[in-house]
Amino acid sequence: MGGNGKHRWRISFHRNSKLEQQQPKHPPPNEFICPISGSLMSDPVVVASGQTFERLSIQVCNDLSFSPTLPDGTRPDFSTIIPNLNIRTSIQNWCRKTKTVHPPAPDYSSLERIVKDAMAAAAPPPPPSEPDIRVSEKELLKAVPDNPPVIFSHAATELGPRVNHFNSGSSEESVVIGGASPGTPLPFTVRPTCFSSSSSVSSVEITEVEIQGQNPSGPLSEEEEKLVAKMKSNEVFEQEEGAISLRNLTRSSEEARVSLCTHRVLSPLRSLVASRYGVVQVNAVASLVNLSLERQNKVRIVRSGFVPYLIDALKGGSSETQEHAAGALFSLALDDDNKMAIGVLGALQPLMHALRSESERTRHDSALALYHLTLVQSNRVKLVKLGVVPTLLSMVKSGTLASRVLLILCNLAVCMEGRTAMLDADAVECFVGLLRENELDSESTRENCVAALYALSHRSLRFKGLAREARAMEVLKEVAEVTGTERAREKAKRILQMMRAAGDGDDDGSEHDGVLESGGLTRMRYRVGGSGGRNNANTTTF
Repeated sequence: MGGNGKHRWRISFHRNSKLEQQQPKHPPPNEFICPISGSLMSDPVVVASGQTFERLSIQVCNDLSFSPTLPDGTRPDFSTIIPNLNIRTSIQNWCRKTKTVHPPAPDYSSLERIVKDAMAAAAPPPPPSEPDIRVSEKELLKAVPDNPPVIFSHAATELGPRVNHFNSGSSEESVVIGGASPGTPLPFTVRPTCFSSSSSVSSVEITEVEIQGQNPSGPLSEEEEKLVAKMKSNEVFEQEEGAISLRNLTRSSEEARVSLCTHRVLSPLRSLVASRYGVVQVNAVASLVNLSLERQNKVRIVRSGFVPYLIDALKGGSSETQEHAAGALFSLALDDDNKMAIGVLGALQPLMHALRSESERTRHDSALALYHLTLVQSNRVKLVKLGVVPTLLSMVKSGTLASRVLLILCNLAVCMEGRTAMLDADAVECFVGLLRENELDSESTRENCVAALYALSHRSLRFKGLAREARAMEVLKEVAEVTGTERAREKAKRILQMMRAAGDGDDDGSEHDGVLESGGLTRMRYRVGGSGGRNNANTTTF
């Protein structure tokens, strides 16, 4: 019956006259197709779990109280719906480029038939040996889990060599600008955050169990059953014990982090992250950070609907909760599949606000989260439209997180909107002045400052005029010949060469284009220090 249901789904779609219209000559990209209707989206929206659907498809599913299972085995969270303007614009551009008629608004009745067919396909068949099965037994059959483990691809920005040390210390991180050309890393020191031996986790002692080799979709062990039962309890004290136990279990065991990142654990954990009881929320968010350290968990966590709760915790939680919420968003932002969803769900503005937090840990992880999120074009444009460029430049001038903020500005300078906003805000004069007066606190920060100027110089006649007004040539010449590191000298020489080139329209060579047009600061290269290396995200377990 399941096969017939899927077959009816396809027939219903192809027979629908409104959805049929004109078959495109070129198949659209998968991200333009609604997972429910199977058609090109007319009004795409992002849901809390990060996927994009046709708006009417979600309405029909809600009207029929149906939660579909996606091809990767997850179920979307329809509690929050936000228009996905980035995908909508991409679909419109694709239709114009391929001369395809823009998709019309879908028909409610047609989508209703599709969803009902999907519901029929998902319903378990009645047992052939017991035609007179009782209602209670039917309910038991419906409750049988059918959730195979999902394997996600590793993020391109992940830490290369895995270092299984969890000591507090420092590690050096550097960013490579450019692809084929020799890379110019922008090094800055990163300290693992939020680890404290005096944290509230020490108030409860538990015995760590061996979870290695357990199947996440298999039966719960006795210890896991107790853990989940406490997290689901209506008693706040038991919720607190459950959150602390999960935090301890996931602090140092990679196997525990993998095996416990399941729907059965994440579902009650989501409720605890939203708790108004301080100790419960702190330990729940810290547990989520620990779970997010494993690469295969990052997408699952976002698709389980945690991002809106983390944003609320970052806005209104206690100081310690905000530290962990910023760390969780930073860790989740390392996965390319999460970047756009985190931005669309509204994390950019709270993260910007968190840069002014009294907590150094919150400021640190918020800056790194914004850096990784702005590797995506849609987030760069959103951040610029929030009017953050003057704020970021003032932070650089004051020395607040200067090195990390410069990295964010480098990413913003990659897009046209960012370059325009930065040039309007006198970014060239700001950067040249900092280099001239030696006000930057480290060698790596000076490299970042030169890299920001290099990004601004891309195809910009305004830059040449503003740079001359700021007397940038003499400063860049000093960097290129005397004071700069090898990488800073390389960028300074390229800027000088561009400024001296004859002809304003021909001074942007193909090398310059290749570095910036493909996405700017392309990917991470990490150098992990011996004393403080930790796996995955340069964050720490809590």
